Amino acid sequence: MAPPRHDGTAPDPRRKRGFERAATLVSAHLRAPAEKRGFAEARLLTHWADIVGADIAEIAVPLRIGYGRGFGGTLVLLTTGANAPILEMRGTEIVERVNACYGYRAVSRVQVTQTAPTGFAEGRVAFAGPAKAAERTPDPERLAAATEGLDEIEDEGLRAALSALAQKVVAR
Repeated sequence: MAPPRHDGTAPDPRRKRGFERAATLVSAHLRAPAEKRGFAEARLLTHWADIVGADIAEIAVPLRIGYGRGFGGTLVLLTTGANAPILEMRGTEIVERVNACYGYRAVSRVQVTQTAPTGFAEGRVAFAGPAKAAERTPDPERLAAATEGLDEIEDEGLRAALSALAQKVVAR
């Protein structure tokens, strides 16, 4: 048991258990918003990429689960327009993976929406895709090694194109 504080008050009951996982500390705060959107398991929201795979998680986010008549709910996914056919095609795979997370047949179908939940004007779907090569800064040593000998090329356009190519390759 933890000793009393210097001011004579009882110690915080949470402190006497030692270290706790961050997931257990925030789970109570995540449960209410997740249940409001139909998610009985907040893990589906917090571990989306682990459940459905990185390729699907890059192009879609779970919006809500709606339960109507019949067995199993409808998982609504938010995506951009070009990715909707991919998600429709992989719908059964997504259903299987989500149901494996729940442990029972919680979802029976997937519905894909291509708009933000707030409407057309207010919200825009922005997914964190791979960083662009132009945004990365290349390692100066590797760039110097890659561009070695380019100053001997007489054609200015070819030299500039090869230099830009070397910079993009080294940035990756």
